Amino acid sequence: MDTAYSVIGLGKLGASMAAAIAKRGFNVIGVDVSERAVKRLNDGHAPVQETDLEDIIAANRMRLRATMSHREAIFESDTTFVIVPTPSDEQGAFSLQYASWAFREIGKALQEKNRYHNVVLTSTVLPGSTRFGLLPILERESRKRAGADFGLCYSPEFIALGSVIRDFLNPDFCLIGEYDERCGGALQKSYAQIMENHAPCKRMSIENAELTKISVNTYVTTKITFANMLSELCEKIPGGDIDVVTDALGSDSRIGIKYLKGGLGYGGPCFPRDNVALGYMARTLHCGADIAEATDGFNRRLPKRFIDRLLAILTPGMTAAVLGLAYKPYSHVIEESQGVALALALAKHGVRVLAYDPLAQETAETELGGKVMVMNSMKSCLSQADLVLIATPDPEFRGLAADDFITKGGPVTVVDFWRILDPSTMQHGLVRYVPVGRSSEEDENKQRLSRLWESAETIGPA
Repeated sequence: MDTAYSVIGLGKLGASMAAAIAKRGFNVIGVDVSERAVKRLNDGHAPVQETDLEDIIAANRMRLRATMSHREAIFESDTTFVIVPTPSDEQGAFSLQYASWAFREIGKALQEKNRYHNVVLTSTVLPGSTRFGLLPILERESRKRAGADFGLCYSPEFIALGSVIRDFLNPDFCLIGEYDERCGGALQKSYAQIMENHAPCKRMSIENAELTKISVNTYVTTKITFANMLSELCEKIPGGDIDVVTDALGSDSRIGIKYLKGGLGYGGPCFPRDNVALGYMARTLHCGADIAEATDGFNRRLPKRFIDRLLAILTPGMTAAVLGLAYKPYSHVIEESQGVALALALAKHGVRVLAYDPLAQETAETELGGKVMVMNSMKSCLSQADLVLIATPDPEFRGLAADDFITKGGPVTVVDFWRILDPSTMQHGLVRYVPVGRSSEEDENKQRLSRLWESAETIGPA
């Protein structure tokens, strides 16, 4: 294993990638502009919070270190992964400001290096960004030419926060956008040694790879949103149950069960912005992206739609509890969190809102800005609630039963967006249990369909 790697950017993805590659037996040098992140890594600690990251870094200290010098990293490695932030701008596109700076520094180092070096952009970007936005910077600063003197690939990760290391080492496939055969072949060889599951490589042009990356997320969110659409329909038909419907749908090999789960919608740092970015790209190229834009719109309207359905029971001064503030379980990230959106919407209606999350308490307190009281325990969060909204399917919430909700002695409405509670444990005279995506108004639903079809015998369905 002679190949050495460098990773530019030691955030959640970069630090996890560096640790994962070191775990596989390679020497890795990380680069970051944060002195704290560099020191943490060199001291054998994780610079960010991510599952198993601390332990893997500690176990691989002999192969893993960090620096603030791009030159040092380039000279001591053969392949560089660049995984810096590409934040959304006001139009919805991905900004290259951090990537451009990193590529300038890499280019300066390459000017002094005599050996061939492979540069791999991993950050999410839009089609054309790598070749027409970043490659000119590398060639200008290095005074060298891509292909002849260095390689350039676009190869993003397909990971989820909370399982970054596992996902990186065990992908469904490795996506390689290559400037030429040489750099793409070298990266494929690296992946064959790094990945644990021998995932296939899909090699293509840089632009096709850029489009593929953003298309994966937008397709997944379309699938999520389709299930959420069906969820509302299930509530309006007798015996409707979204889990029964999606289980059958997912059995069709053309559809598949993954991400086909009716719930509260998606959030996080990637899914929402990728739909917006694809819409921006389509408009710029005078194409249509109606599906991506409709998916984004539907998802953003979900919290308001649910609040509107609760208006009949919302009264000023009542107390609501929101369980789940991270955008998903096992995460402290609250970016684009549906739970946070629900909590803020309830507060705007004059409701006193308490909230709890197993991991996201500190970050949520800052985001909610005193408008919502973030509690230290689930018990204290539920102790005063007239209304409870279970916003994430966190394992800590799954064991709740009716007695956990009636500690104050009054009636409580429990809205279970993910249907994680056992209905048999929720049967109590003071508890109204509302599993979103299931029919709970059977008589009304029967009457609604009866009226729709009552004249079918004579005139047929409308």
